[in-house]
Amino acid sequence: FPFPYTPYRIQEQFMEALYGALEAGRVGIFESPTGTGKSLSLICGALSWLRDWEEKRRQEEARLLALGAGGQDGLTPQLTPGGADTAGQPDWVTAFVQKKEERDMVDRLKEEQIRRKKREDRLEKIRHNVQLKYAAKRKRCEEDEAKRLLQLSQEALSQGAGEGALDQLDHNDEELVLAEYESDDEKKVVSGLEEDDDDLEEEHVTKIYYCSRTHSQLSQFVREVQKSPFGKDTRLVSLGSRQNLCVNEDVRRLGALQLINDRCMEMQKNKHEKKSDEENEGKKRRVSRTTCPFYSYEQMQFLRDEVLVEVKDIEQLVSLGRETKACPYYGSRFAIPAAQLVVLPYQMLLHEPTRNAAGIKLKDQVVIIDEAHNLTDTITCIHSAEVTGSQLCCAHSQLLQYMERYRKRLKAKNLMYIKQILYLLEQFVAMLGGNVNQNPGCQAVSQTGTVLKSINDFLFQSQIDNINLFKVQRYCEKSLISRKLFGFMERYGGPASAVKTNKENQKLAGLQNFLLTLQQGSDKEGDPPVEAEHDQLQSASPLMQIEGFLSALTNANQDGRVILNRQGTVGQSSLKFLLLNPAVHFAKVVEECRAVIIAGGTMQPMADFREQLLCCAGVDPAHIVEFSCGHVIPPENILPIILCSGPSNQQLEFTYQTRDLPQMMDETGRILCNLCNVIPGGVVCFFPSYEYEKQVYGHWEKTGLLSRLAAKKKIFQEPKKANQVEQVLVEYAKCIKRCSQTGGQMTGALLLSVVGGKMSEGINFSDDLGRCVIMVGMPYPNVRSPELQEKMTWLDKTMPRAAGQAPSRVLIENLCMKAVNQSIGRAIRHQKDFASILLLDHRYARPAIFNKLPQWIRERTQVKLAFGSAFAELRKVRTHCILCP
Repeated sequence: FPFPYTPYRIQEQFMEALYGALEAGRVGIFESPTGTGKSLSLICGALSWLRDWEEKRRQEEARLLALGAGGQDGLTPQLTPGGADTAGQPDWVTAFVQKKEERDMVDRLKEEQIRRKKREDRLEKIRHNVQLKYAAKRKRCEEDEAKRLLQLSQEALSQGAGEGALDQLDHNDEELVLAEYESDDEKKVVSGLEEDDDDLEEEHVTKIYYCSRTHSQLSQFVREVQKSPFGKDTRLVSLGSRQNLCVNEDVRRLGALQLINDRCMEMQKNKHEKKSDEENEGKKRRVSRTTCPFYSYEQMQFLRDEVLVEVKDIEQLVSLGRETKACPYYGSRFAIPAAQLVVLPYQMLLHEPTRNAAGIKLKDQVVIIDEAHNLTDTITCIHSAEVTGSQLCCAHSQLLQYMERYRKRLKAKNLMYIKQILYLLEQFVAMLGGNVNQNPGCQAVSQTGTVLKSINDFLFQSQIDNINLFKVQRYCEKSLISRKLFGFMERYGGPASAVKTNKENQKLAGLQNFLLTLQQGSDKEGDPPVEAEHDQLQSASPLMQIEGFLSALTNANQDGRVILNRQGTVGQSSLKFLLLNPAVHFAKVVEECRAVIIAGGTMQPMADFREQLLCCAGVDPAHIVEFSCGHVIPPENILPIILCSGPSNQQLEFTYQTRDLPQMMDETGRILCNLCNVIPGGVVCFFPSYEYEKQVYGHWEKTGLLSRLAAKKKIFQEPKKANQVEQVLVEYAKCIKRCSQTGGQMTGALLLSVVGGKMSEGINFSDDLGRCVIMVGMPYPNVRSPELQEKMTWLDKTMPRAAGQAPSRVLIENLCMKAVNQSIGRAIRHQKDFASILLLDHRYARPAIFNKLPQWIRERTQVKLAFGSAFAELRKVRTHCILCP
């Protein structure tokens, strides 16, 4: 395998196993700890396979074309398309059909070859011709200048034309009125391309879709590709949301993703309508609709070629889009067919409507999902949805006002669908025990609590089973009603909006007053403050979230549940759709793809992926490959210990019943005091929850134990607010650095963190930042949660028992150990790092739990029944720290 440096043995094993899985067309679960060069192994292993695969394809094509040119028979049976059953047909018919299929195949191969040669020549020309590279840019600048001059002349002519301006004012609501809804089976809007264009029919070459969780992880991966031996000759394209790729500042300013999406779609629609108006020369446009200046097909073609010529990450793609005045969102999508490596967030790949909209075709392609430890939860979250009583009432009021204002201008079909949506909203609020015509913040709920219902039961009880939700969902998508409603609220909903006449002011006063009381009502209830963007969405366009809930209700009855969460008021109550079977949405990915690789730094326990995701999605267990490699650090650089009892011989068992006992909290404090005396640098201590961490901290304050700890280590606590995390980490790192340089009694810092919190994932406590990681107890999820109880019941009904254990019990253990493995993996981040890991609970020593630790930690773990022997081992770590540079 080509590699930028001599690979570790485990990297070679990883690449060999990956190559084998791709060649055999398997589904693989790959685990390679952080710090072992996983990204580079994925790049070099996968692209080596792709290069070899393309070479084999070229050789096979050359052979078949040579046979075709020579007019010879003998095309290999497995490559002959069609495969129709010709039993009972005369020999001459069979021979004729076979000859025709062979000729068709040769013709198709010739076309593909011509197309590929044309693309390669074009890219080569761009790569080596600087003048051509900037020709399109110059042309665009000239066009912009011409448009600017034209606009100036129009403005000069229109001065004093008060009558025309008045006419425009009379029709300023044109863009807010819904267009006629032609049919439920309306064809998808063409994305601005000419139908006879060659590029529309460009076939997708065999490619690798690489997915990760965040845009920063994807950018990091692209930089690794740039540094790899494949960086110069790989056609790579980075995909992202409009929020990340849009370069139109007016659209970007909207902030919320849904608003950006809708505005973009509306501008495209305006562009198509403008074209059709230009064709009908006799018609005069009454209203000037905004179009996007970056949505230029010619410029986007140029951007596509630039993307394919040289590997670029998202930031470079956006810069190129601004420079060339071309839309990076659509330009990057045009590059998908010819790309060899497509890099995208995994939400885009896992959600089928988004996948289709982006032009992603998975048939016979390879998918690699990195950072996949939360894959099951991610699929569940993408396809779950929640709406509050406030949002439902607000959407109902807005839509009713919208319908009343434009009733005379709306076509019958639009009115029919709006009335259906209004009815749905009324029934949803009624299910929460409220009335849409009253302020949700003032309506008390008589029966509080949480109720779970199957989808069918919810539809029957809310009396909406006679409405076709598929048609309503399609109407919302095609008509862009949420976008129209948002525009309506922008113009008339706020107190600052300029409204034309007093009569109209009176008409809309009810809506404004309702929204004002809604806002005051939520303030009175003491709701936590929300971010500006979320607040804007809640007040301006709650219909967007409600559309997601309607879409979720179209899932199969057995695959989900509706949760009615009734709280103090209707406004605080909510309806939530919970997806129970994420495998139904993953099934299409594994069915269509040639191979799927699920990779991560910590994938243990793997049983979750194998049984709940892959087997439920219809994957044959024989086709699943599992690979887990060790770490590159020497064995002496890590000391994992399971500690069964503390310094005063108190057995460590942090169950819900025992963890609140004063003696248990005291014992935890004594252990930390002893460790902080001998371990230099940073110590990170994980608690099962924020509440328990707060309780223990308060207890230590009362007993004076906290001041003893503070004498050796400065104590930091993980903040609940995400925007404060970075500040705490910076202070924590500064303190450790200062202590290491100055010496003295203070030896570093102690960070009290929470499992599943902001610091248990994605934060690197490398080197002195994490010389010891301590896990207090076992972070089992809250089994009293109605959602988890429903998931457990569903698993017990649908999954077989494993090794005598109920599937629900296995789920609880797996959720716990997945969280533990993520947290303890924060410490060792590179080859020369070293740290100790302390698991405070005797239950970790049980075989079922112990075997769910990552292999590289498990094989080095010591079980210590008494604190004395564990402490002696930990003192050696201090010696090791002093000896190491």
